[in-house]
Amino acid sequence: MRPGVTAAAVQGLLRRVAAEHGLELGPAVVATLDRRIAEPGLLRAVAPRIPRGFTAEQLARVPVPTPSDQVAAATGTPAVAEAAALLAAGPGAVLLVPKTAGQGVTVAVARSPAR
Repeated sequence: MRPGVTAAAVQGLLRRVAAEHGLELGPAVVATLDRRIAEPGLLRAVAPRIPRGFTAEQLARVPVPTPSDQVAAATGTPAVAEAAALLAAGPGAVLLVPKTAGQGVTVAVARSPAR
């Protein structure tokens, strides 16, 4: 997620991903890079949920299907969306939707094996 992303951009991508994959994302945990959790657009888009933040070091330890050198150069980790989704979903989580980019925001969806 880029700094300054709007709530409309976040909500639009979440709606698109949910519709394309037949998912209900209302109760989902929202997670991202720790230094992005206070972004006003993100906070407005996912309220009343509070985003969970992970450090670049935590995210970098998670194997993902689509790491990016560009993301690594910008954030210190080769993946944010997929790695954050997997970490937030817990041990044994499965990636349901790989990273999907929108206007300044990227979304991935993972599910806990308990669900």
